[in-house]
Amino acid sequence: MIKKIALAFCTMLLLAGCSSSVGKHGAGHSQAAAFEKEAGSKVFFSYDSSSLSHEAQQTLMRQAKWLKEHPAVSMVIEGHCDERGTREYNIALGERRAHAVKGFLAHHGVDSKRIETISYGKERPEVIGDNEAAWSKNRRGVTALK
Repeated sequence: MIKKIALAFCTMLLLAGCSSSVGKHGAGHSQAAAFEKEAGSKVFFSYDSSSLSHEAQQTLMRQAKWLKEHPAVSMVIEGHCDERGTREYNIALGERRAHAVKGFLAHHGVDSKRIETISYGKERPEVIGDNEAAWSKNRRGVTALK
């Protein structure tokens, strides 16, 4: 009987942990949803480039505005690449992309101490496919709230 009670209690604790409102990197789900809705969390890059397009800059301006209105929020900028190129090359390119996003946000008033960067290179594709439509979705910078 005690084992059944202990098992039930452990199951409740496990389920309570699963229902947490913490997002992928730690930000509350509602906060991350508001950021996504108001600013967008992704910018896209041209092939073999870490330059920010006009469209990417517009998204990052919205992100900077939102982040300045929420000064307690920190973030991780993820740099991603498509599947072409070596692992090492894409890790370096993803890092340049993440730093381009971080630099833009910092230049527009977001404290750089709030921003971490990481490159996933080609290791975490958003879309699987061996064509330009898939590759263009995988060449991205993602602002993930912590």
